[in-house]
Amino acid sequence: MCLAIPMEIIEINGDQAVAEAGGIRKEVRLDLIENAEIGDFILIHTGYAIERLDPAEARETLELIKQVY
Repeated sequence: MCLAIPMEIIEINGDQAVAEAGGIRKEVRLDLIENAEIGDFILIHTGYAIERLDPAEARETLELIKQVY
């Protein structure tokens, strides 16, 4: 089973970024999405941003994940 996690971009350096969710920061690749910006919510899978998300949807998903754990 695969799991993708919504995270918010807090730093960008070329095709790499630092994304954060719930106090956890992770270096991720941006090769698969175009025009990523700081503050964007992205879906992360195996270290790659695979999709840009609506901020409200991302926050709701993060809240649901938090409730499970």
